[in-house]
Amino acid sequence: MDKCIACGLCAEKCPKKVPNEYDGGLSKRKAVYVQYAQAVPLKYVIDPVNCIKLTKGKCGICEKKCPTGAINYEDEKKDITLNVGAVVLSQGSETFDPSVHDTFGYNKYSNIVTSLEFERILSASGPYGGHLVRPSDKKEPEKIAWLQCIGSRDEHIGARGYCSAVCCTYAVKEAMLAKEHSKSGLDTAVFYIDIRTNGKDFEKYYNRAKDELGVRFIKSKVTGIPPVEETGKHLIRYIDESGKRCEEEFDMVVLSAGLGTTRQSAELGKKLGIELNHYSFAETGSFAPVTSSVPGIYVCGAFQAPKDIPSSVIDSSAAAGVVGSRLSDSRWSQTKKKQLPEEKNVAGDPPRIGVFVCCCGTNIAGVVNVPEVVEFVKDLPFVAYAEQNMFSCAQDTQDKMAKVIQEQDLNRIVVAACTPKTHEPLFQETLQNAGINKYLFEMVNIRNQCSWVHKQNPEKATEKAKDLIKMSVAKAAGIEPLKEPILQIHQRAMVIGGGVGGMTAAENLALQGYEVDLVEREDALGGNARFVHKTWRGEDVQKFVSQTAEKIEDTQNITVHLNSDIKNVDGFVGDFKTTIEKNGREETLEHGVAVIASGASEYKPEGLYLYGDDSRVITGLELQKRFVEKDESLKKVNSAVFIQCVGSRIPERPYCSKLCCTQSIKSALEFKRLKPETDVFIIYRDMRPYGLREDLYRQARAEGIKFIKYDFDKGLDVDKENGDLKVSFTDFVLRRQMTINPDLVVLASAIVREKDDPLARFFKVTQNDDGFYVEAHMKLRPVDFATDGVFLCGLAHAPKPLDESIAQAQAAAARAVTLLSAKSIPVSGTVAQVNPSLCASCGVCVSICPYSAPRFSEKTGKAEIESALCKGCGLCVASCRSGAIELKGFGEGQIMSMIDASMAN
Repeated sequence: MDKCIACGLCAEKCPKKVPNEYDGGLSKRKAVYVQYAQAVPLKYVIDPVNCIKLTKGKCGICEKKCPTGAINYEDEKKDITLNVGAVVLSQGSETFDPSVHDTFGYNKYSNIVTSLEFERILSASGPYGGHLVRPSDKKEPEKIAWLQCIGSRDEHIGARGYCSAVCCTYAVKEAMLAKEHSKSGLDTAVFYIDIRTNGKDFEKYYNRAKDELGVRFIKSKVTGIPPVEETGKHLIRYIDESGKRCEEEFDMVVLSAGLGTTRQSAELGKKLGIELNHYSFAETGSFAPVTSSVPGIYVCGAFQAPKDIPSSVIDSSAAAGVVGSRLSDSRWSQTKKKQLPEEKNVAGDPPRIGVFVCCCGTNIAGVVNVPEVVEFVKDLPFVAYAEQNMFSCAQDTQDKMAKVIQEQDLNRIVVAACTPKTHEPLFQETLQNAGINKYLFEMVNIRNQCSWVHKQNPEKATEKAKDLIKMSVAKAAGIEPLKEPILQIHQRAMVIGGGVGGMTAAENLALQGYEVDLVEREDALGGNARFVHKTWRGEDVQKFVSQTAEKIEDTQNITVHLNSDIKNVDGFVGDFKTTIEKNGREETLEHGVAVIASGASEYKPEGLYLYGDDSRVITGLELQKRFVEKDESLKKVNSAVFIQCVGSRIPERPYCSKLCCTQSIKSALEFKRLKPETDVFIIYRDMRPYGLREDLYRQARAEGIKFIKYDFDKGLDVDKENGDLKVSFTDFVLRRQMTINPDLVVLASAIVREKDDPLARFFKVTQNDDGFYVEAHMKLRPVDFATDGVFLCGLAHAPKPLDESIAQAQAAAARAVTLLSAKSIPVSGTVAQVNPSLCASCGVCVSICPYSAPRFSEKTGKAEIESALCKGCGLCVASCRSGAIELKGFGEGQIMSMIDASMAN
C-alpha cells in the first residue's frame, strides 16, 4: 500500500470493479480493508470476495496496469509440507453481519452501525480521526443507543442461539468512551435482555458507567428502529421499568453484533476431522478445554467458543502448555536463536541523540502540533536527528528506526509516544537490533500526559510535550550503557493448592520434565471440586477428580505435601526457598518458580434468608454435595427456589461470581431429572449463562423451570409462615408482590477469598479489594504476577468455572516453563546500588522496600541490593538519609539535568 498513489487505474480497468477506495473500514461492502494512517490520502484495496485473480487465478489486469507496482500477486501457489508434532487452531471469529437478516435497516441507513464499525469511528486512525460524528452528516450526535444481542441468543437467524459473551462489556466500554469523546454531554442508552458483565472486575466497570457516568441501561428487546423523516434519527419504542410505553429518538444506533466462527474455520476443522458442535465451534470437554477430538490437534480462542481477550490469551498459553507437555523431548531441537549485531561501544563518544515523535494517528497529532514539536527538538543540545512517525510502534517504522540509528551514527534515543508500560520493551529491542545498548533509551509519554489530559487546550499540550521531551533529551545525554545480571533457574517448581487448578498445573509441569512440589493445606487433593456433581456439559466431576488425584500421587516427578502450611518464603525468581510446616515439623523446599492455585471458598450467608437457622435453606455447593452423596431426601422435594447473587453484586462484594447462574440451572435440571413434577423457580437479577451455556438455559425453560426476574431495589425476603418457608419479592415485569412457599431454598452464594492472604506477603504479590490476586496485566499477562517467577490460576485469580480454571492452570504451567526451560535469564539493569562508604547501616531501605531487595551484608554490615529482587522503583533511593543509594539509569546528575532543563527558557 505504501507504493499506491491513488491514481485509480486499477479500479478503472478492473472488469469487476473490485479495487475500492479505502474508507477506514466503515463500508458495508464485504471486503477486507487494510488499516492505514489517517493522514495518508485514500488508497485502493482489493475486495477478495469478487476478485477474479484471487478466486479463479486468471485475470490480474490491475497488476499489469498499476504504474507503481503496488499490486502484486503470487503467480504460483506452492504446496509446502511441514512435519510437526502438534497443531494449534486459533482462527478466531467474525462479527455477525446484520445485513444477512436486516431487521433494523442496517443496509439502508448510514447512522445504524455495528459495534465494530463504531470502534473504527472512535479510533484515532479511523475515518473521522477519532472525532465522534455520525456518518450521514458528520455532525456530533447528541443521543446514541446500543441494541444488545444482535446475532446472538437468537435461533431465528441460523445457528446463533448462543450468547457471544463479550458484547455487554464492550457496549459498556463504547458508551463510556463515547461520552469521553463528546463535547456536549452525550446521552447514551443500552437496551438489553440481560447484562452479562461476568468477567473479572467487569461488574465494577458496569457500575461505574451506570452510577458515575450516567449511561442508561434499559431492559427491553427492541424489534424495530424506524427512521424519523429526513433528520437521520431513528425512533426506538420500549416499555420502561414502570410499565410505561416510551418513545425516544436517537441520532445513532449501534448494533452490538455477536461473534461466530468463519466459514473457512469450519471447513478447515472438517478437513482435519475434528468434531464441531452445532454452532461450528470446535468441540472440547471441560476437563481438556483446549484439546480437540483429534489427538495432537488443539484449539484456542474464539474458535472454541465466543470469548474475550484475556480468555483467548489464557487459552493460547494453555494450548502451548499442553503441546509442550507432549513434545518436551524435542524442546530446543529445532530452535533458531536470534542473532543480534555486536553492541557498539559508546564509551567516551559525545552524545548523538535521535528523537522520534509519534503522531499515533490522530491520538497525539489530533491535539499536539507534532511538526512544531519536531522543529523545536532539532535545536536542543546533542540532538543529531529528529523526525515524526505516524505510528512509531508499527513494524515498518521499527525497521526504519533501526536503519536511521545506524546511518546517523546515533548513540542515544528518545521516543515521544504513548506509555512505556506497554511499548518500552519494543523500542529497546529496536535499539538492540541497531547494535546499541537497550538502556541508552528514554521514552516520553506525550499521549497520556499531553494529548489525552489536555485535549481541550492544544497549545498548552504542545508546549508541555516540548518541555517533557526537552527534559528527556537532557537526561539522555547523561545515560550510560547498563549490563543485565544473569540468573540461574533452579529446575524445580512449586504449586500451591491441590485443587483442580493446582493438580492440572503440577501434572503439566511434570509431563514437561520438571520436578514439582505440590503443597495442599488439607488432607486430600481436589479442593472445591470434591463437592461438585457434574459440569454444565454433564461430565462426571467426581470421577475426574479421583482419577486426577490418583495420577498425581503416582507421578514420579510430583511430590505431594498434604496437611502443609507455608510459613515463609525467601529468595527470588530462579532461587526461591519456601518453608512449609507439616505435623509440627518444618521443611525448606527450593524451587525456581511458583504457581499459586490456592483457590477460594463459598460465602456462607449466616443470618441471611434464614441460612443457618433452617435446614431447608442451603447454599448451591451444599446442594451439589447432596447430589454427589445421592441424598434420597431430594426426591421428596416438591418445590425448590433458587435465589441468585447472594453475597455478589453488592457494595461489600461488587463483583459477579460468574459460575452461579449456570450451576443453579444445572442443579434445577437435576431436580427435574430426579422428579419431573417438581416445581423449580430461579429468582434472579440478570441471568448470566454466557457463551455456549445459553443452550442449557434454553433447555431449562423448555423443561418447565420458571425464571423470574425480581426487583432488587425492593428486596427479597425468606421467612417462615406456619412452619412453611415463604419467599417474598416483587416481580420486575409484572411489578407485583409475589410469594412462593417452597420445600427447599437454594442460595447461589458468592465466591470469596480472604483479603489478608499470607501468600501475598511471602511472594510480594498483590490482592485487589475483593481478595483476589492481581495479575501483571489483565489482557497481556493474565496468568503472570508482577513479581517475576510467580504465576497464578483458578479461583485465586477470580471466580470461574471448572473448565476455565483448568485452562488457566495449563497456561500458568506454560508460562512457568518459559523460565524453567531457559535455565538462565537476564534481569533488569535498572536496579539500585549502594555506595558502602556512605552507608550508615540505618536500615531504612531494608524496612521500606516492598520487594525485600535491600539487606545487610554479613561481611560488612552495610546495606546491599539483591538485583534479582529489585524492581527499580526508587523508594530506597528517596529514603536514604546519607545518599548512599543510587538507581542505575536515574542517577542524581541525570535527574538534576532534567530539572535544570525544565527550568530553562
